[in-house]
Amino acid sequence: MRQLLMRQLFWRWQSSPLRRRVDVVENWIILVMWVVIALGGALAGTVTAHAVGTSFAQLRNDRHVTRAVLVESPARALQVGPTDVYGHVLGRVRWTASDGSTHTGVVRVNSGLKTGSQVDVWVNGQGRLTGAPPSAYAATIEAGALGAGAAIAFGGAVFASGRLGRWQLDRRRYDQWGREWDRLGSTWGR
Repeated sequence: MRQLLMRQLFWRWQSSPLRRRVDVVENWIILVMWVVIALGGALAGTVTAHAVGTSFAQLRNDRHVTRAVLVESPARALQVGPTDVYGHVLGRVRWTASDGSTHTGVVRVNSGLKTGSQVDVWVNGQGRLTGAPPSAYAATIEAGALGAGAAIAFGGAVFASGRLGRWQLDRRRYDQWGREWDRLGSTWGR
């Protein structure tokens, strides 16, 4: 039973008087293709996930929350930008960077705030407004998804290359069959 199972699994590698050189080359292409897909895809996915995770960690280290003061009243803020679904408007705020310099900018604030209200804003290392960095959980999920995408893309490219090689071998095989058919077909009926 075991020998039959091994024979079914490795039928491509069994010797046969009908096996040609292109069949052996095709077997090697298939083997190398799947090994490269497995190992290279895992490596591409791991490297991508690590790079994305490191990038997100740098973002979390570079960005921080600081307190800002709303410079304009909500009525004035409504004129600056449109209200969104959650009752936020674009409002002008002022904050002091870690080096002591004062900055102003426009951020989304709650439409019910009054001039002078304090709001939290995210700033980068240079004191410029920025968005909140992704949480550790969100960064892990996104890094994993991008790593999986890289592995799939790498595997797809390798698979397409292998199929292209096999297509070339099939063309060669069909040409050989055609030449042999022409050679042997003329002797039939004699």
